[in-house]
Amino acid sequence: MTNGIMGAFNGKVGTVVGATWKGIPYMRSIPRSRTGPISKKEKANREKFAVAQYWLKPLLEFVRVGFKDYSPTVTGFSAAKSWMMKNAMEKTADGFIINPSHMLVSYGDLPMPANIRLGDMKAGKLPLYWDVVEKDHGHMYDQCMLLAYDIENEKALMKLTGQFKQVGSDTIDIRQKGKIYHIYAAFIAADRSLVSNSVYLGEVKT
Repeated sequence: MTNGIMGAFNGKVGTVVGATWKGIPYMRSIPRSRTGPISKKEKANREKFAVAQYWLKPLLEFVRVGFKDYSPTVTGFSAAKSWMMKNAMEKTADGFIINPSHMLVSYGDLPMPANIRLGDMKAGKLPLYWDVVEKDHGHMYDQCMLLAYDIENEKALMKLTGQFKQVGSDTIDIRQKGKIYHIYAAFIAADRSLVSNSVYLGEVKT
């Protein structure tokens, strides 16, 4: 509803509510009070949303950047949740779980360097390496994005603007002992116009 007879409006008119979201005017009906029981399908959907919300909450800052271009009408966090529910959520006998190896924490068309790999952690620093192409002038100043996620303890360590692509390596500090971290890497363009898909690099026990 952009140029209707009254134009965009905010507020309540009869049984209709007008509002604007991300610059897009819209109308919706006033929600009705629920009287019937919750169906099994509705219950399952609520469980899915709860699991997705719980898993993504510590990653809010990261996925806001990583999923910023997923859709022009969806925020980064909501986009990441949508992608997760379609691609990384699995049904078990006890409910729904997230498979970390199937999850993306960044989504985009920026080219990734080849042969991304982890090194051995020393003194609380986990190194990451990738191949450098000398003639890759258009992307030499893309920057690495790193994420280490301790799912069990809901703790995320992240680096949103790491080393330039031309450097060929970066590190992330992981100083907690006795934890399991799931490691992801992605890249963001120097002008912040594009991001890459993330790559899952496995889990690291500290």
